[in-house]
Amino acid sequence: MRPEPEAELEGEVFENEGFRGEDLAGLRTKNCTFHGCDFSNARLNGSEHVGSDFANSVFESANLFGAAFTDCRLLGASFPGAVMTGLRIERGDLSYVLLRGHDLSGLDLREIKAREADFSESNLADADLRGADLSRARLFNTQLRGADLRDANLDGVHLASALVAGAKLDLAGAVQLARSLGAEVE
Repeated sequence: MRPEPEAELEGEVFENEGFRGEDLAGLRTKNCTFHGCDFSNARLNGSEHVGSDFANSVFESANLFGAAFTDCRLLGASFPGAVMTGLRIERGDLSYVLLRGHDLSGLDLREIKAREADFSESNLADADLRGADLSRARLFNTQLRGADLRDANLDGVHLASALVAGAKLDLAGAVQLARSLGAEVE
């Protein structure tokens, strides 16, 4: 079944499909697979996805206004130029995802897995990243003012390249920041 606006899909599988420019507003998916799919310029505003897998999919200039991803796998997905206002991401796997230059301020990203994700030049101010796995994530020039990074896994993150003034860190995060600034912590 090909997705349509307001459709409800469960357990459907799509491999390397093209949905460029399609209107998928209000689409609801549950446990669907969209491996390597192209959602460039697609309208996914107000869509809701639970337990679905979007690994290696492209969302270039897609409209994700008010979209929700709960327990979804977005491994290696890329979002250049996507509209992400009102986006909700609950838990899930964002490892290796490309989210450069996006305004993700204030998002609740607790418990997400975002290993080696690229958040460079993004705004994560006031985001809740408690318990998130950000190991080896790229945060070059990423705004973290007011972000809550307590209990987050920051192994291999070069925090000195991020804008961390005002971020909330626990002791492990403070040690990681000190190490990224060249301090020897014993």
